[in-house]
Amino acid sequence: MDPLANAKPPVPLGRNALTDLPAAVRRPSYSHAELRPGIVHIGLGNFHRAHQAWYIHRLMQQGLAKDWAIIGAGVRAYDAGMREKLVSQDCLTTLIELDPSGMSAEIIAPMIDYLPIEPGNAPLIQQMSDPAIRIVSLTITEGGYFLDANTGALDTTHQDIRHDAQNPDQPFTAFGAIVAALGQRRAHGLKPFTALSCDNLQGNGTILRNCIVGLARLSDPDLADWIEQNGAFPNSMVDCIVPATTHQVISQCRALGIEDRAPVSHENFRQWVIEDDFCADRPALEKVGVTLTRNVHTYEAMKLRVLNGGHQLLANVGEILNVPTIADCMQDDDITAFFKKVQAEGILPHVAPVPGTPPADYLELVARRFANTAIHDTTRRVAFDGSSRHPGFLLPSLRDALASGSPVNGLALAEAFWCRMCAGLREDGSEIADNDPFWTELHDAALAAKADPLIWIAQSKFYGDIGREERFATAFSQWLRTIWQRGSRTAIAQYLG
Repeated sequence: MDPLANAKPPVPLGRNALTDLPAAVRRPSYSHAELRPGIVHIGLGNFHRAHQAWYIHRLMQQGLAKDWAIIGAGVRAYDAGMREKLVSQDCLTTLIELDPSGMSAEIIAPMIDYLPIEPGNAPLIQQMSDPAIRIVSLTITEGGYFLDANTGALDTTHQDIRHDAQNPDQPFTAFGAIVAALGQRRAHGLKPFTALSCDNLQGNGTILRNCIVGLARLSDPDLADWIEQNGAFPNSMVDCIVPATTHQVISQCRALGIEDRAPVSHENFRQWVIEDDFCADRPALEKVGVTLTRNVHTYEAMKLRVLNGGHQLLANVGEILNVPTIADCMQDDDITAFFKKVQAEGILPHVAPVPGTPPADYLELVARRFANTAIHDTTRRVAFDGSSRHPGFLLPSLRDALASGSPVNGLALAEAFWCRMCAGLREDGSEIADNDPFWTELHDAALAAKADPLIWIAQSKFYGDIGREERFATAFSQWLRTIWQRGSRTAIAQYLG
């Protein structure tokens, strides 16, 4: 007999329905009326709700941080869909923790509003200008920072950046909105807020500072100086595996007795390391397990190279071989052996230990997390936006290997798998749909590289000058030809042999 056959219908999520939820569902001990805003978060997707918002929720559960409630925001038209879903359920979120031993649900409520999405971003600028806002945090993805591939600085030639420099009161970008809000705060004699990047970029706070100050300098050099002298942009490292919400996740939520239009599933692991550098007040995040330190960079490098880089090792070849999820990749002997060898010879030698965690131990932890079969994290999601993820997660290891004379064969093979994936066809003949903001040019380059592999690594937008390194170019060319002529598993076998 179906154990859910006689179950009650799921309860639609909302503040007035919290007491109607099943007893097993954990819920807030605080009320909406107690909360006051302190944070604006731009880019409010699944990761933010499973990670940063959860930490604020944990503080509120302890009776703390009631003046650090979150106001959500976006700067693109597609953000309106998420806003509509969350506002319809009072900005509550169901977090579903997935573990092979079982599944549990928790309702979190640290978010109290989601700003309207409007051209020119006036509601966002106005909210960030409020003196109650002391932190503006961002998860806008690695590709959202308009970086020049060769210099790492703000790409001032990008059309959106040029627009914001010429129209500072009607900005397109999150950076333009932040500059406009900081300008208003300065004009009213207010302190700046701390701008906190939560994206997977090495030195994300430094990058954010360069973007904000660099954009401000294009239109108001005095404002740029004020931001540089008075603002704060702490570096941070964030970690939690959070898959995209699918119909399966919504069904799991209903099975737990909750009707949530945008539930979030996640693994049973979180980590947040923040540079203790704030220009205004901050919540007592150390009370809920956040590491506040002056040395974020070693944590960042280990996580970005081993975990995020490792994700790319698995996802690209997984897509080519039509392996659906990251956990499935870890069950594939060929892919797992490839993953472990590239980590051992191409990545770990260039990673410094963090307090209490040698790189080899961290790799074991990452491998266990990737193998969690309860997490349905698709290879497609992880492979998305390779044009940002390869330069950010794998190429730093490749540069270090080239500089030190270390092996580059495995990393070159990983790049060849990315190229082969962008050709848009799996080895079983099925199509790989567009999966990158630059998909058209990547797809064209991948097809051209079948005859001339060097065409792929000559894409300086992604590779900078690394494509001219002879050791890498030779290895990449050999691997790409092998993949096309004899298949991915043969290439892996040759590498392992």
